Amino acid sequence: MDLTRLSDQLATGPQVRPEQLREIAASGFVGVINNRPDGEAPDQPSSLELEAEAKRVGLAYWHVPVVPGAMTDSDIRAFAAALGEADGPVLAFCRTGNRSTALWKASQAVS
Repeated sequence: MDLTRLSDQLATGPQVRPEQLREIAASGFVGVINNRPDGEAPDQPSSLELEAEAKRVGLAYWHVPVVPGAMTDSDIRAFAAALGEADGPVLAFCRTGNRSTALWKASQAVS
């Protein structure tokens, strides 16, 4: 999995599949933030599928869906809140990782 480490607390990357979550947990992450709205792509796992598997392997899970090109202040606050709740490193993902990176940058600008 191609991840970008943005800080000690956050890495971003592309779409995560349920079967990858065990490896993500084994890599030291304590949670994942899903930044994709459900139904964005036909082959994308649902938030419910991802959440169930994340919890099964011991990861915290947050769904902060952001429509591409339409990030809101509410999205930024929700992303920052998720990071604030985490007690260790988190992986945030979207289709490519770009939205998750933009959310982190925006959350840093307002904190």
